[in-house]
Amino acid sequence: MGEQQVRPGTGRHTIAVSSDGLRVGHLHHGVLRLCELPAGRVTTLATGVDTFAFDRTGATVVWISGGWLHHRQATGPVPTPGPVDQARPDPTGRRLAYLYDGAIRVAPIGPVAEGGDELLAGEPDGVRWGEADPHAAYFGRDTGWWWAPDGESIMATRRQGDQVSLHLLDLDGGWVDVHWDREIYPYLGAVRWADGGPLITVLRRSQGHGLILAVDRRTGETQVHAELADPRWVNPVDGTPRHLADGRVLVGGEISHDGYDARCLFADGTLLTPPTLYVRRVVGRLGPGSTGGELGDLLVEASEGEPAEQHLFRVRSSTSGGMVVHRLTSAPGWHSAECGGDTVVTGLRSLDDEDEQITVWHAGRQIVELTPRRAVPASLARPTLDRVTDRRLPTAVLYPPGHVFGRRLPVLLLLPDTPTAQQVRSDHAAFADARAWAEAGFAVVLVDGRGTVGVSPSFEKVTHRRVVDLAVGDQADALRLLADKHSDLDMTRVTAYGTGFGGWLAAVLAARRPDTVRAAIAVDPWDWSTLPVPLAERYLGPRELDSETYARHDLGELPDTVVTPPNEKEGHLLIALRIGRAPS
Repeated sequence: MGEQQVRPGTGRHTIAVSSDGLRVGHLHHGVLRLCELPAGRVTTLATGVDTFAFDRTGATVVWISGGWLHHRQATGPVPTPGPVDQARPDPTGRRLAYLYDGAIRVAPIGPVAEGGDELLAGEPDGVRWGEADPHAAYFGRDTGWWWAPDGESIMATRRQGDQVSLHLLDLDGGWVDVHWDREIYPYLGAVRWADGGPLITVLRRSQGHGLILAVDRRTGETQVHAELADPRWVNPVDGTPRHLADGRVLVGGEISHDGYDARCLFADGTLLTPPTLYVRRVVGRLGPGSTGGELGDLLVEASEGEPAEQHLFRVRSSTSGGMVVHRLTSAPGWHSAECGGDTVVTGLRSLDDEDEQITVWHAGRQIVELTPRRAVPASLARPTLDRVTDRRLPTAVLYPPGHVFGRRLPVLLLLPDTPTAQQVRSDHAAFADARAWAEAGFAVVLVDGRGTVGVSPSFEKVTHRRVVDLAVGDQADALRLLADKHSDLDMTRVTAYGTGFGGWLAAVLAARRPDTVRAAIAVDPWDWSTLPVPLAERYLGPRELDSETYARHDLGELPDTVVTPPNEKEGHLLIALRIGRAPS
């Protein structure tokens, strides 16, 4: 995809910025619009769009509607064998490729009459090419194929059963394998092919050790650029690895020793970010006129001190002048961005606005707002954010609109779907479910216990092999201290509710801490012994070596106060029946 920087935005926005910064694509509620810079002229390209992608300049736009393929130069749908997925133009805009039925197909860009598509990679008997394998999402990867920057070849995964390999495919039919020791490093993590040769991340089964490898596109041989190591599990930063302007390789990692507890960026071993910054994602390289920095500076999404907020930072990638980090945003909330050339597109979600504010900036000037500001109505329930216990656990409490203080309310403890999910954010949309229950008459409590991302590496990884003890303790301790601060929380009527990991935790809380949580609705609760191997072993270790750990996390026989409904809708109803209220 070159440097187009396509990423699904938080919620319902998707943004793409061309490498030269002269075009911005914006998809919202199925409407695909194009903003041309520096004038800022906005036009609608299509409606009913599911996904879209740019070439390097943004002149070629490809999109999918209901499974059918379109591009800007064609007058109608592009002929394909059937509904397609993951359609992307090559960076030069001459061809497009897409997935169909486990195969990769390539078609020319231009009028439909110029010719049909051709099969590039595909096999019978259940072999799948280019798809994200079932384990990919656990390592930050959502695709299985990548264009070369010159548009002359494609790197793609091949999956046969549980075996995943990687290959370089020339458009003329030639191909080579990408070589690494797949027995020792079975998991393929992040892959990036933008500047220079391809970079890939591979991990051991234990996930405590990984390699950043550079791939020779002619031979498929690999060279180690960096090692990742952690006694628990390695957690690379989104947007890394990548080549810097001077040819060095940017790597994201963590420091949790010698007084450091930080999620950082490194370039060939040189630390680029301070320990006060929790780096969440590298957006891309900034142009010389975008934010007043140096050519090659990095745009980064990170948290600084307050995990409920995310801000944008400019990070100097050169080693001259030492470590230089400049914060670009100041408004409280959750800031995100995309960039290309001298253009930066910013997104802001806050507790005061209903939708994300998308703003296009070019050469340091605001050009256009793609979404208007819509203030949250005063009638809606609003969260009170806090940090409690000596561990400073992030929490939120929501009361029903118009609540008269002095009236005690039943408590609904909402739990996260995964161990790392961050529920407490300065983002109106993050509290949609909690707000619905508050409006139905409950006091709703959310707690980001240890294991949640955003605070520090040690906060996230201290749960290794003891999730149950720390998760239960954090939720119970936070509830107790919040009750001291919020006298209207009726601690004799606390029901825990969750799905997946949250369902498991809700059941454990009611079973092991009945003094705090009186009942639980556990929708599809996790069974650690049947979870996908990468997911379960990240937290509890190998099943064949840590049977006692798995036994400690088993739900076992549950008391009558725990109900496991088969679906979310029935779970909502059961909450209402148990606490004696009806959801709106």
